[in-house]
Amino acid sequence: MTSRMTGRILAAALALLPLTAGAEPPNNDSHHEFRFAYSEATVAQLQAEMAAGRLTSERLTSEYIARILKLDQDGPGVNAIIELNPDAIAMARQADALRRQGRVLGPLHGIPVLLKANIDTGDRMQTTAGSLALAGAPPARDSTVAAQLRAGGAVILGKTNLSEWANFRSNFSISGWSAVGGQTHNPYGIDRNPCGSSSGSGAAASANFAAVSFGTETDGSIVCPANANGVVGIKPTVGLTSRAGVVPIAHTQDTVGPHGRTVADAAVALGVIQSRTFDGRDAATGTVPLGWKGRARPTNIPTDYTKFLDPHGLQGARIGVTRQGVDSAPAAVVAAFDAAVTAIKAAGATVIELDGPNGVGFTFPAADGELLVLLYEFRDDVRSYFATRAGVPMAGKTLTDAIAFNNANADAEMPFFGQDVFEQADALAVGGDAPQSDFSGMTYNQALEIDRLSAVNGIDKALHDFNLDAIVAPTDNPAWATDLLYGDHFVFGSSGLAAAEGYPIVQVPAGMVFEIPLGISFFGTAFSEPTLIRLASGFEAATEVRAKNLPTFAPTIPDDHITGTKLERSHDRKQPSKRSYSDPPRNM
Repeated sequence: MTSRMTGRILAAALALLPLTAGAEPPNNDSHHEFRFAYSEATVAQLQAEMAAGRLTSERLTSEYIARILKLDQDGPGVNAIIELNPDAIAMARQADALRRQGRVLGPLHGIPVLLKANIDTGDRMQTTAGSLALAGAPPARDSTVAAQLRAGGAVILGKTNLSEWANFRSNFSISGWSAVGGQTHNPYGIDRNPCGSSSGSGAAASANFAAVSFGTETDGSIVCPANANGVVGIKPTVGLTSRAGVVPIAHTQDTVGPHGRTVADAAVALGVIQSRTFDGRDAATGTVPLGWKGRARPTNIPTDYTKFLDPHGLQGARIGVTRQGVDSAPAAVVAAFDAAVTAIKAAGATVIELDGPNGVGFTFPAADGELLVLLYEFRDDVRSYFATRAGVPMAGKTLTDAIAFNNANADAEMPFFGQDVFEQADALAVGGDAPQSDFSGMTYNQALEIDRLSAVNGIDKALHDFNLDAIVAPTDNPAWATDLLYGDHFVFGSSGLAAAEGYPIVQVPAGMVFEIPLGISFFGTAFSEPTLIRLASGFEAATEVRAKNLPTFAPTIPDDHITGTKLERSHDRKQPSKRSYSDPPRNM
């Protein structure tokens, strides 16, 4: 099996996917776009069309498939989709049949959605996490998230590409690259990186390949793709959504959340996938204290997050701003973030600068135990996941076996970077109180306590001391050009403020820098999603950044002031050249 497996999987799936009779053929325009009636259509708009009988789920699903073929697999080649679901059309027809009977199962009924390829589906699709080590027989059962989507009538359209093993194989990994899926690209500029391990999910939502998509985050892998691809991303509180049936990194920090083109769409999707009751396959969804975090899951968690949407959501709010390294970025990036802060003020919020030259001097403590926690938990959590799989190379195996598999298949698995993170995790001493030599003798339990205190003395303390509704930070630097040699190029980022704590984030588009998206993140304490959604929707309504700056699928971006002079060859051999070879060289 080779890294071109994606093409074969996709081709096989497409053979089983008839397009709706009478659908208009796609037509290119100057940006490789084609006529697409549902471009930027929201979930609410699509539901209204289906309720009125002007649209069927089958037609909508077929239209999205046609768009994927034209723009993802051909044309500009976004390469966000790793596999299409051979049962998608059948699911859509079933949704239409239920609607004709007067049965609508939920707000995503008949709506095509995409799942990151580390989320199990008990059907004919693969769940590989991008690795050939998990390719073979599909999982035996749905993840909890996939089961909830099916129960809600959603059409699972396919799987999205990702950074292999959720970007946890090497310190030199390339966001959006996997052995199975190859390299995903950014719809705003094909040469730009889509960022984060949920890269395909963010790119697919941005490119209108589905109404919404779903990714996972351990530290930045939902919000970073949302930032880079100009969409909304919600990273839920750990325990709000189940991780059962998801290829793990670490149970302390992993969470599943949506990408959408609007805050409303992401809010709808969150309401469908959240665990309303205890999921026996994921202890974090219980009503008992959540492990080391020492907090209980609330009993009044909303079932519908759209009721918190408010176009005036920033009016009267108190927002703390932390700059998180943005001032070291180019001036145009700093100016874009400053403009976003100004927009927050203009929308009626009071802004308290927490740090920076005009700040009150608040310092967020570093979660210095995070890496050890992730490495330690990954080794055990991935072994537990392998035990759930059959018919794949890693079935019933361990991380040690995964390392050996990569070494044996190095040409396909490691053409650009190695597996130093895997090896570091595999070498850790066993036992929560065992000193780890790579971490100056720190133990796993000590690392957990350090991270717990980073929550108490970080986000929680800032919210309390300054009476804040939320904290805002720049999400990440704008997308860099994909670099297969040196890997990712992060200049700044803020997801670490909430990662070790397991706290929620809502990322929303905030501006453009040289036609490349820049986003901001709203942070809060555990289970504060309603407040964050209200604030983010208020910012979205006040700025309309996404609506005014849609992706163009440009081959390169920026694409102006780069062509240089045009050289011409003289046709008259008798004319002397402008420069003699005896002239001295200039600026070599």
